[in-house]
Amino acid sequence: MKIGFIGAGTVTRTFGRHLITAGHTIVVSNSRGPETLTDFVTDLGPNAVAGTKQQAAECEVVILATNWVKVPEALKGIDWNGRILIDATNAHMDLKPDISLAGVTRSRAALKGRTSSEIVAERAVGARLVKSISNIPMEWILDFSPNKPRTVIFTSGDDIEAKQQVIELIKGVGFVAIDLGRLVTGGAMHEVGAPLSGLDLHLVRRLR
Repeated sequence: MKIGFIGAGTVTRTFGRHLITAGHTIVVSNSRGPETLTDFVTDLGPNAVAGTKQQAAECEVVILATNWVKVPEALKGIDWNGRILIDATNAHMDLKPDISLAGVTRSRAALKGRTSSEIVAERAVGARLVKSISNIPMEWILDFSPNKPRTVIFTSGDDIEAKQQVIELIKGVGFVAIDLGRLVTGGAMHEVGAPLSGLDLHLVRRLR
């Protein structure tokens, strides 16, 4: 599968490498143009290519991996036409995320009682939005080997088919996707500052 990334930071570098290891191709974009991404995609290997934002957004699955403050501009002008958009952002109100209690509290207060993915969904009209790949720091999943821990990645969304495709994608790279239900209720449990955010959980066994 060809998977697009809007944003070329830590999420793209880390989760993108997991996707490539699993046999996928990724299209990486940023706000400055593909010519600035030569070293970035070279480091990831031949299955990573640089593209424009539009080229990344034309992929079957797209991962929004930009800073929260850049989300409006990142989503501007894209015709989603029913494609899957994974919201991997966290609603930090500063360009450099402040993960202190005060910083997280301030960021959540700015949402005014809404989930961050509700706001993203409003800006990505026509996308089938799934919130995922955002509940843990990327430095926790830097093991790219076949024997890496089965780290839990939470997932929520209103489109059941889209969410299932994201779950299968996450499982396919060796992680465990746990479905937390609808975008509003589930997102409220695993967005930044929520009870299930920032927990390093590994699946050992399950009954079903």
